[in-house]
Amino acid sequence: MTHETRPFQVDIPEAEISELKRRIKATRWPEKETVGDESQGVRLETIREVARYWLGQYDWRKIESKINSYPNFLTEIDDLDFHFIHVRSKHENALPILVAHGWPGSIIEQMKLIQPLTDPTAHGGSADDAFHVVIPSMPGYGFSGKPSATGWNPERIARAYGELMARLGYTRYVAQGGDWGAIVVNAMGVQEPAGLLGIHTNMPEVIPPEVDAAIWSGNLLPSNLSDEERTACEQVRENKFAYAFLMGTRPQTLTGLVDSPIGLAAFMIDHDWKSHSMIARSFAGVDEGLTPDDVLDNVSLFWFTGTAISAARLYWETTVAGLSFFAVKGVKLPVACSVFPDEMYQAPRSWAEKAYPKLIHYNKLPKGGHFAAWEQPDHMVSEIRTGLRSLR
Repeated sequence: MTHETRPFQVDIPEAEISELKRRIKATRWPEKETVGDESQGVRLETIREVARYWLGQYDWRKIESKINSYPNFLTEIDDLDFHFIHVRSKHENALPILVAHGWPGSIIEQMKLIQPLTDPTAHGGSADDAFHVVIPSMPGYGFSGKPSATGWNPERIARAYGELMARLGYTRYVAQGGDWGAIVVNAMGVQEPAGLLGIHTNMPEVIPPEVDAAIWSGNLLPSNLSDEERTACEQVRENKFAYAFLMGTRPQTLTGLVDSPIGLAAFMIDHDWKSHSMIARSFAGVDEGLTPDDVLDNVSLFWFTGTAISAARLYWETTVAGLSFFAVKGVKLPVACSVFPDEMYQAPRSWAEKAYPKLIHYNKLPKGGHFAAWEQPDHMVSEIRTGLRSLR
């Protein structure tokens, strides 16, 4: 194993961009859905608009240039290449932060945070709010290596992230995450790698184990739940998680996702129903949260890196390991929680206080959903600054 850190730049060949467009043009379309809403999945009208925009208006080179405007690196950890963006603040007392993405996300999901976190005086903050920012690509995602053997579950990724921060020379740092990123930094909170002061999460893992088991089994919920706790359970159930069950049991069957860009886009858009609806509205011309360019930046990254299957295996690894998405894991370090209204479930304060005995921040936001850093970066920046301030 080498501890060398190598500079990296993105350079997708023009021939691959042309091939992407050829495949979009060659799409074989299904018939229109037989319902008047999104209950059967991504509507034909929406995915046709995705194709039209992808072919006629989208420019991959813009996001490629944006990625390359930041320092990108590769380093080998546990026999696998890890890609990461590393931007140091000009402010002397900046606090290092690892920011972790999830599925169907990537480094693109958190890039809107970089400038406000590293240069707060230019973005409504003070020098005391400054962070050095590290954004890694998960194994099998983006420009990181694709595991060729089993075992890369969230707990192993958490250990690798701890090693990455140590390798960068950070002896005091914090970590933030949403979706899988939340699960990974939660695991870091359990493992307590040297230097980790605390974590910030926008998808808290706070559901009591017995309640979590009842949610997923379909059994009756405990009778002693508060109205807020019962609502949280119902929110988890209403999301269905069809994509997660498929990737968690049969990821290799999703071969079509590396063959059809439109198939990949449709699968990635149909995450949770609130994000799905917001993305559909954005392609219909409604200006909110994510833009069509935001969405296609991320889908295109998955397409060009051929990572649909390698990323999906993380769900299988988690299933095999018997890990829960939302149940309490036993974090003892300080934790800051931000609860967005359109998240897959709104974590109640009552559960957060029990799950995280050192809860240092809990706040419900007025707007935002599952991809909060991507959709509402101003809110997320404020939450990171405020939530982790006491750890400086």
